[in-house]
Amino acid sequence: MESQRIAVLGAGPMGLAVAYQLARDGHKPIVFEADDRVGGMTATFDFSGLTLERYYHFHCISDHAFLTMLDELALADKMRWVETKMGYWYQGRLQPWGNPIALLKFKGLSLVAKFRYGLHAFLCTKRNDWKPLDNAEATGWIKRWVGNEAYEVLWRRLFDYKFYDYTNNLSAAWIWSRIRRIGRSRYSLFREKLGYLEGGSDTLLQAMRAEIEAHGGEIRLKSPVSKVLIEDGKVHGLVVAGQIEAFDKVISTIPLPYVPRLIPDLPNHILDCYRSINNIAVVCVIVKLRKALTENFWLNTNDPEMDIPGLVEYTNLRPLDQHIVYVPFYMPGEHPKFNEPDQAFLDKVRRYLKKINPTLVDDDFIDLRASRYRYAQPICDPGYLDKLPLVAMPVNGLWVADTSYYYPEDRGISESIDFGRKMARDVVYDKSI
Repeated sequence: MESQRIAVLGAGPMGLAVAYQLARDGHKPIVFEADDRVGGMTATFDFSGLTLERYYHFHCISDHAFLTMLDELALADKMRWVETKMGYWYQGRLQPWGNPIALLKFKGLSLVAKFRYGLHAFLCTKRNDWKPLDNAEATGWIKRWVGNEAYEVLWRRLFDYKFYDYTNNLSAAWIWSRIRRIGRSRYSLFREKLGYLEGGSDTLLQAMRAEIEAHGGEIRLKSPVSKVLIEDGKVHGLVVAGQIEAFDKVISTIPLPYVPRLIPDLPNHILDCYRSINNIAVVCVIVKLRKALTENFWLNTNDPEMDIPGLVEYTNLRPLDQHIVYVPFYMPGEHPKFNEPDQAFLDKVRRYLKKINPTLVDDDFIDLRASRYRYAQPICDPGYLDKLPLVAMPVNGLWVADTSYYYPEDRGISESIDFGRKMARDVVYDKSI
């Protein structure tokens, strides 16, 4: 097939996967990224001498597209699998969590509630057909299975401190996929195994970048696109830094809320759809400690003095020279809290960590940083996928997608790679997704 000059908007995992597949298939992708580095939410930063991701990531044994990519890039030997632990901070007590024994021993829940919760989690891991859950509302679906007691203790604050006013209008299929992914990371009923890549996600990102460039592709950083040019129902190119560049095709992988500004000449009903999508924002505080907070990788929290659903002690998965804890504050982007100064979040985190581990003193906090991402993930209401426009736009040569499009799966590196590669193949042959 004749080589095509194709623009890719966004150098996150999906955009890189699109360009990777196009370049390997003999085309000339040029990736445009507004940031000064590749990766999007997987990008790294210098945390006082430690190269670290701005937002935590982990891998499950079911992440097939990610593992396939590692094989192709000769990186499989850099993958490490670790038996991790979960905990639950409840009623001022740190309790084990994440397996049947921990559930039975959990203090603060009746035996009946424990049984209903455990049965629901188990059946979610066995379920494959998500369509019947697509139009169901998530909290009602969970309550029907686990009952009000287990919902109040184990679920409510997880919803309230991530989705706020959107809590009661979420897709059950979307929540089910999150339960299943973690459940299927277990290699036995009692043991959880998660993975990390030596060097973190940057090992993969830089290898993908090198492969794209080795096959004739190009990645342009600090190159925000100001407009996609459409004339007579066909893409003609882009405006970048005030200059027009011609392309045969354009593939956008940036968050959908940005699309109306970049592609204003799309039909109004499509632009209105993108504008109507609600998104969760995140302020993620990263802490470097002199000693461990707990022995857990995951720690769910249910505490009236903490406005977080949980935290991740990253170095209990990937060993580093210092102890690293990620504390994400999720909220809708329009929530007033998102505009609070960084210091307000840093001060909260110091208090929370000291409460969880009273042996921590001020000197144990080496450094704290806060990162913000306005469009961290879409809020998927019932029937979400059917409300999205097709990936192939009613404009010749234009495709638009982001992490919304692999609903009901939650956003993830593997899912983005899989969708991006499929989209690249369909784009070449002008197929709709």
